[in-house]
Amino acid sequence: MRRNKLYKGIFILLLMAYSPVASAQNAANMTAIYEQASEMTGKITQYNRDVNAIQDFYSPYTTNDRSEYQYRQRVLNSPQQRKRLVELNNDYLKQLAAADFDAMSIYGKVDYILLKKKINFELLDLSKEEEKYNSIKSYISFAQPIYELEMIRRRGGSMDAQKVALQLADVIKQLKTDSITIKKLASIDMPLARIAQSAVMGLRARLRSTCTFYLGYDPQFTWWVNAPYKTLESSLDQYSRMLIGKGKVNTTQKPDSSGIKGVPIGRDQLIQELKAELIPYTPEELIALANKEFAWCDKEMLKASNEMGFGNDWKKALEKVKNSYVEVGKQPELIVKLYNDALSFIKERDMITIPPLAEETWGMVMMSPERQLVNPFFTGGKEISISYPTNTMSQEDKLMSMRGNNPYFSRGTVQHELIPGHNLQYFMNSRYKPYREDFSTPFATEGWSLYWELLLYEKGFAKSPEERIGMLFWRMHRCARIIFSLNYHLGQWTPQQCIDFLVDRVGHERANAEGEVRRSFVGGYSPLYQVAYLVGGLQLFSLKKELVDSGKMTFKQFHDTVIKENLIPVELLRATMTNQKLDRDFTTKWKFYDFK
Repeated sequence: MRRNKLYKGIFILLLMAYSPVASAQNAANMTAIYEQASEMTGKITQYNRDVNAIQDFYSPYTTNDRSEYQYRQRVLNSPQQRKRLVELNNDYLKQLAAADFDAMSIYGKVDYILLKKKINFELLDLSKEEEKYNSIKSYISFAQPIYELEMIRRRGGSMDAQKVALQLADVIKQLKTDSITIKKLASIDMPLARIAQSAVMGLRARLRSTCTFYLGYDPQFTWWVNAPYKTLESSLDQYSRMLIGKGKVNTTQKPDSSGIKGVPIGRDQLIQELKAELIPYTPEELIALANKEFAWCDKEMLKASNEMGFGNDWKKALEKVKNSYVEVGKQPELIVKLYNDALSFIKERDMITIPPLAEETWGMVMMSPERQLVNPFFTGGKEISISYPTNTMSQEDKLMSMRGNNPYFSRGTVQHELIPGHNLQYFMNSRYKPYREDFSTPFATEGWSLYWELLLYEKGFAKSPEERIGMLFWRMHRCARIIFSLNYHLGQWTPQQCIDFLVDRVGHERANAEGEVRRSFVGGYSPLYQVAYLVGGLQLFSLKKELVDSGKMTFKQFHDTVIKENLIPVELLRATMTNQKLDRDFTTKWKFYDFK
């Protein structure tokens, strides 16, 4: 009797599963699942945690006297640490090779490709690090005893304190010998000097992590080791400063008067970086793209200039726009007004779902004068950081800041920083597929916000000629970023030429142009970061034409889908949204721009 009831229950469940209502519900459930995960989510999470576990175990620790927790110090990998990371990455490549790629959904295939791409680049980085480390091993011939002591410390092994003291004394002698060798050198190439310094500071951190583990707890260790440990720690600190002091920058940058010192990476490296970002164009093709977009901006700018009564002298029209700045202290109020204008425009057209909590919780801060030297315009993310004059600035700098952040310029970019730009990105990316965080690319991050600038202009957000000039200024700026940054890295332009180009061709205030160029080459950005704004925006705009302009999706469906896929390369976003046929050895090939 029980068996019959069991069979009857299974039959009812099967019937429910295949009923139209249940099928619809199952489909909805699957859609909801794929918003958050794929067949590869577990593997990606495991990979990230395994890498983290190795980094945690093989790195030195910093302890907090007032907390039960200890924290990993981020230092150069030790040889053993690097070896384990290579082994781990190769093991995961074997696991990927054994996976049934063809049976995966499009979401799983995209995640597979992203993970494989990340692993291969991690292995490449580790190989480059190994090569650099081998180049400076002669500068740290004393390193091995410190690494060996750290290995014992990781499991709290018993130390022969007197032997350790003698080992440290020998290390101090060898360090003195290496110091004499370095003093005799005329110079060291700066990249090698930097990695040598990183290796020495890593050794110092590993020595400290090891010795402080025993000092005070082991009486013998404390008695024998404390003095040589203190001497060695101080000597390592001095030696690291000596190494970086010997560093000499060998740059292909042409000499100029700007005072900005960067390192052009050259054409071959640019092409490698473009392939890594899944951009199937050469630097020269991207410069041609930017010039074509610039030509369109020129025509639009002249139309607006004529409407304002300045004829073809668009710089006079731009001057009028710049001088529309608000009075001192009123910039935050302006930002709120411009934000509300953009949000109302977007909501009236039902272009994207905006969670109420996202609207409620964006923040606002004021940018320091020091940051404004590198970021002359406001920036955004969790909050909008407002760039505007402070009392410590010179009168000339105050005026340039106010003119460069006038209402018409700001109207075009407030939504870039807030909603639906970077702030909404941050909000949604932390809630949908957050495991993809390590796959993010500036072509998606900046491309999404720039795409909204392109879309709002197309939809008529700029109504007056002044408003159009404000938005066109930024579009010209994005074109200029591609042109000057690629020409610089190709070794064809100096920083001063880049500054002059921004002033003459776009109409920047000179101080703002200097800040922009300084940010591009010495602000810690990747060589392609400035290229990513317009190129990423044009990628998304091309995808919009393919899916929205064709009637396959509404704007709301398109935007909601894009932002929930997190910040992956746009070509793989397109593959997801079009259910493109993919293979496990995917390479970039989407030509998204029409040069005709």
